[in-house]
Amino acid sequence: MAVAMLIGLWIHDEFSFNKYHRNYDRIGQIFQQGQSEVLPYQSMPLATTLSSSFSDDFKYVVMSSGTENHIVSYGEKKITQGGRYMQPAAPEMLTLDMIYGKREGLKDMNSILVTQSLARKLFGGVDPVGKLLKIDNRLSVKVTGVYEDLPVNDDFKDVAYIMPWDLNVSANNDWFKSYANDWNSNSWLIYAQLAPNADFDKVSAKMKNIVHRHLNGGGPAVFIQPMSKWHLYSQFENGKAVMSEQLKFLLVLWHHRCFVLLLACINFINLSTARSAKRAREVGIRKAIGSLRWQLIGQFFSESLLVTVFAFTLSIGLVELTLPWFNTIAGKSMIIPWTNILFWIAGLVFCLFTGLLAGSYPALYLSSFKTGQVLKGVFRAGSFAALPRKVLVVVQFTVSIALIIGTIIVYQQIQFAKNRPVGYSRDGLLALEMVSPEFQGKYDLIRNELKNTGALDEIAESDGELMEVGSNQGIESFDWKGKNPGLNGNMGYITITPEYGRTIGWQFLGGTDFSSGLANDSSDIIINEAAAQMMGLHNPVGETITWKNTHIGGRYKIRGLVKNIVMNSPYEAAYPTIFLLKGDLNWILMKINPAMSTRTGLSKIEAVFKKIAPCCSLRLQICG
Repeated sequence: MAVAMLIGLWIHDEFSFNKYHRNYDRIGQIFQQGQSEVLPYQSMPLATTLSSSFSDDFKYVVMSSGTENHIVSYGEKKITQGGRYMQPAAPEMLTLDMIYGKREGLKDMNSILVTQSLARKLFGGVDPVGKLLKIDNRLSVKVTGVYEDLPVNDDFKDVAYIMPWDLNVSANNDWFKSYANDWNSNSWLIYAQLAPNADFDKVSAKMKNIVHRHLNGGGPAVFIQPMSKWHLYSQFENGKAVMSEQLKFLLVLWHHRCFVLLLACINFINLSTARSAKRAREVGIRKAIGSLRWQLIGQFFSESLLVTVFAFTLSIGLVELTLPWFNTIAGKSMIIPWTNILFWIAGLVFCLFTGLLAGSYPALYLSSFKTGQVLKGVFRAGSFAALPRKVLVVVQFTVSIALIIGTIIVYQQIQFAKNRPVGYSRDGLLALEMVSPEFQGKYDLIRNELKNTGALDEIAESDGELMEVGSNQGIESFDWKGKNPGLNGNMGYITITPEYGRTIGWQFLGGTDFSSGLANDSSDIIINEAAAQMMGLHNPVGETITWKNTHIGGRYKIRGLVKNIVMNSPYEAAYPTIFLLKGDLNWILMKINPAMSTRTGLSKIEAVFKKIAPCCSLRLQICG
């Protein structure tokens, strides 16, 4: 029962995702259906058009950035945390519970709302409203509110602060101007709350072709995905939301929960019926003095229910003891809802169901004994009396073996993911996100200073984390000789510096690596095995690709072919990926010199960054 309760709490937690928000059933996110996949990123003018042209359907339309890390500082305290730029209606739409200040705090362009935990780190336990913070050592914002931390089972749990969207526009004015009316550039998120009488399906049907109309018949279809489907229906097939792998996993857990409880009930039944000979005389005497069969059945059911209630009480104690450990391995923050009446009603139903299931066969079997035979001592169970017990034992062993096999398979899958070749060398590999403007224009200086310390073998830059393909584009945006016209899918791309491959130690199957300092390398690309397979190129080195991209498009020659690098998830197939030298660079990758201890190397790295960017808060990631 303790195992079943733990699994039940987990399932309840998963189905409670995002229910913190009181408008849960009215909030949605705007998605677009492209030629090959559904994407959440939208163009800037779409939000404006939805607000003006669909005012009867939406109560709020909120544009948002993704969650980005920034350095938040107050005095000498500097903390790197993730936050978002969002339009002023966001706190009201998300029904944030305010500790200090009001939800309307984002109406001032130079304002910020912070979580309670971030406020404690920066200000202690005092009311911080009105105090000034620095963002990335360049933006000054005033705290206008503190909101309660969002629960772990919430899609906005990592948003430690919210800043006004207009501040984002002001800080990147020239860049935003170029996108203000560009329906082709999809880089932002749009959330919306429906009006009281609106319906998700009807609104999706009305707005479906809004991008088509602005692109003269081109562009993707647009729809709104309800918040209730964000977590467990986060995958799409043919433009329709389908069960995510997480939901399938929960269904497997539910069946395991039932099987574990069934095994326990079978144990109880077998033990009860095995004692039938000892209780036969009791049944005979009670029948002889006038007890009816239904009274005996009631007695045996009562005994079963008493045992079940006692077991339930013990199981609550076991769950309370093991829940902290279970939360650690499950990445949850579950608690037993002692004050929730629904929990106790569910517990009562759980006890009744288990007690009746476990006591059904013993009650019916023991109460059927004949009075005369039992009292004369000639009671015999009968040639078929043991058959139900034998069937139950077979079922019990079958379920047990199935659970053991399933456990072994899951264990082997985990071991496969852990031991799967990743395509690069993880030893001594570190990553640092450049969240502060103090890094801008200083990469060459940082590189030289770090190399001079002897702490690093190599150093490089990229536009994202090593284990993540942050950008992709539909295969229809690429052309090459012999391309299959019906080919569907996406191609990921990562912007790097020439030293990237030598830093991570990727493995070449053909061609050559980029060379530092050669300008013509900017028209070359390197692809992985998955990309070559997707393109149908057996010998891709030397082939030319035409890339139709507004900012980094052009004609590229394939310079090299590398082994697949495991990114995103170790359980997924390698993502078709292009590596090129054009684009923004946001991360520094460092390979520690194996001849130097990690502790010494880290201290030397820290000293260099403190010297060049003294106001930055360092948060190194270990890529192992």
